[in-house]
Amino acid sequence: MELQHKVKIALVVASFAALTILFTARRRRKRRSGSTSCYLRDDQKPQYAFKRVLADNSYSAFKHLKLNMNKDNDVNSHPYESEILSLLENSSPELNFISERTDLTLSDTYAWVETESQLEELVDVLNKEMVFAVDTEQHSLRSFLGFTALIQISTHKEDYLVDTIALHDSMNLLRPVFANRSICKVFHGADNDILWLQRDFHIYVVNLFDTAKACEVLSKPMKSLAYLLETYCRVATNKMLQREDWRQRPLSADMVQYARTDAHYLLYIANCLLFELKQVNENSSTDDKFNFLLEASRRSNMTCLQLYSKETEGSPGESAASSISSRHLNSQGGSALISCKTQFQDRVRRLCAWRDLMARVHDESLRYVLSDQAILAIAIQVPKSTGELYATIAQADLNVDLSSSPFLPSPSSVVCSHLDDIHCLLHDNFGDLDRFFLGILQNCIGSNGSCPLSIFNYALLVKYNLKMMTISKHNDRKNAKQISKKASRELFVQKFSCKSPVYHNCRIYANDGRLLCYCDRRKLEWYLRRELAELVADDPPAIKLLFEPKGRPEDEGNDFYIQSKKNICVGCGEGNHYLRYRIIPSCYRIHFPEHLKSHRSHDIVLLCVDCHETAHAAAEKHKRELAAEFGIPLFVRRVVDTKEAFDMAAEPSDSETNVHEEGVSPLELRTAAMALLRHGPRMPLKRQEELMLVVMKYYGRREISEEDLERALLVGMSPHERRRVQKKKGLAFKHSPQSVFPDAEHQNGACNIDTSTVDNSSVDVNNHMNSDSGSVSDTCGPGGEEYHEDGIRQFCQRWRQVFVAAIQPRFLPAGWDVNHRLS
Repeated sequence: MELQHKVKIALVVASFAALTILFTARRRRKRRSGSTSCYLRDDQKPQYAFKRVLADNSYSAFKHLKLNMNKDNDVNSHPYESEILSLLENSSPELNFISERTDLTLSDTYAWVETESQLEELVDVLNKEMVFAVDTEQHSLRSFLGFTALIQISTHKEDYLVDTIALHDSMNLLRPVFANRSICKVFHGADNDILWLQRDFHIYVVNLFDTAKACEVLSKPMKSLAYLLETYCRVATNKMLQREDWRQRPLSADMVQYARTDAHYLLYIANCLLFELKQVNENSSTDDKFNFLLEASRRSNMTCLQLYSKETEGSPGESAASSISSRHLNSQGGSALISCKTQFQDRVRRLCAWRDLMARVHDESLRYVLSDQAILAIAIQVPKSTGELYATIAQADLNVDLSSSPFLPSPSSVVCSHLDDIHCLLHDNFGDLDRFFLGILQNCIGSNGSCPLSIFNYALLVKYNLKMMTISKHNDRKNAKQISKKASRELFVQKFSCKSPVYHNCRIYANDGRLLCYCDRRKLEWYLRRELAELVADDPPAIKLLFEPKGRPEDEGNDFYIQSKKNICVGCGEGNHYLRYRIIPSCYRIHFPEHLKSHRSHDIVLLCVDCHETAHAAAEKHKRELAAEFGIPLFVRRVVDTKEAFDMAAEPSDSETNVHEEGVSPLELRTAAMALLRHGPRMPLKRQEELMLVVMKYYGRREISEEDLERALLVGMSPHERRRVQKKKGLAFKHSPQSVFPDAEHQNGACNIDTSTVDNSSVDVNNHMNSDSGSVSDTCGPGGEEYHEDGIRQFCQRWRQVFVAAIQPRFLPAGWDVNHRLS
């Protein structure tokens, strides 16, 4: 004890020394710059690499998976409730975990799953199993809600460790396997795992056997996994490893051993418990109608019906403030004056509200930001300066028993970044705390905020007013909307703007030394790798072709391609961020004849976010004008197979009505076809029939084959999307997909049902341009093709005129022209 006391004194002295250095540095920095940078800009968290999260740090409710988008079901209903209820109603559950492992020794080999292809292979393996064991490892210290950092899955033959950080955005691949009622999933103490899988990946477990529930039914003296491992497998585990930082990569050997142990022996333990449950049933008297096996199965599957939800409070930090205040006041025995109690409770409430907000903004846990002991110490004796505040927090955290919690930096990085805010919060008498917190929020993640905007805190900024504030004045409401709009714009820039220069201004020369064009480095390297050119300059790079090119710039009468281009917005000249913008929308260009499809950059320009928004709005308006001009709908809502549509049209009775009543949306059709191809034989019969009916609507309600399902996958996709789907692993089609798309005569004929794209207007506008001369492939005499090409050129000129009128660009490259020819 004396040694521990000396260590605490040494730490206090060190804290004061660090304090002096910190504030000296802070004063110097503030003299140089009025704002400080957030620690997160140098401390990038693994979760910041996630492209999407299902549960952010805002106050909005969690949205669960909806299996059928056409059903207006409750957002809080369980998507697999009917399947789970059917398992609960089963009076004779089929449970069989007979382990093929005779040697329970943990081998040195296991599978580390960190790529999407490896995850797909794991899904294929699990689909062939009747049962597999699962466990998860969570990280909660450096995250507000926490997240799943690792999933351990064991079959009878192999152990798999799934890196859910690297695969966070692809974990939905496991969803059908976990929801398959014919495959039993074995967990131990699954109550939290069930909720965490829903929160992070929309994975819902159907058909569960929980070994902890089995222990309850059997009245075991203990039901921990450590007890079961020791009892049945003679294996000891170090549960302290559960507190390790499971974000780290690679995992240490001890962490790998611990993670594998939790799932590796679970199937054997489940088998032992199952045997005991059956044995108890057999030995029970005939008068005893209690079925132990059925009860263990029922309790396990009742766990599956749980639904994750965010914790809600009347005001941020309210429950924590109430707990801290009541514990302290109860320990005082009611001796404090009422006025002192009120002041104390108000300070605790303020600090807890600030801690809650900062934890959400920085995606940190409450205990990482500021401990309960520190809040109590500050509220009892309010520090007079930021220096005293720093020392009070450090001293309060020294009194915490380090053996009961992992070591945390004190004060935390969040507190060090916002000491002035805490001091102001304690000493200023605010009439409206909500306004004060909104100001802090804006300074953190608002326009020019000090903290990085992320997918975790973006919604917090947008929806903060709706949850915490009631603004009465019109100007305040207007300012709040402006803050939200700025935050939305900043996140859009961060996610979608070009991350590197678009124009590298590399030069390509002909073999006679004439400049042919400017291009990027990738194109330059393509020629060099194939030894089709030689490098003639390094900065900026330039090559000379070793062959005679097919065309020359002077042949086209346009010097656009032999001009260097600046990486700025062509509208306003903004150079800090920009996005590519296609002046002629791709939904029209993809229907141009092949020889008129330009792969050059004349109609692809750079725009900043604001100009991009203006141009996009003008383009959408012009699309509607085109739709009205040619008398066709802007989007196809439902599709029918072209051949089946003609067959129905040939029927004498109510043919036209039949064609329009049939059909299905392209997205719904593709989703149904994908589900049937991947999981058809394993899904419930009722669900299989529902999806089959969706596909049958597309094919005129006739019987469908596997070939029909593969063709349906490509309906409504652009050529780029079709190529991407065809190349994707696991979707290599056995049958030719060409029959998915109608022939030219069908496209230009009387049938208006389109099956090639969801943008119907592009096809019909193209048909109108073809109407007097036929398609290019069907040349109609000497002047037909020329007339058709002139129509397309005029169409392109209209789009360029729309762009110029909307943006009024001042920084277009030299040579850009509204009348530019496609070929």
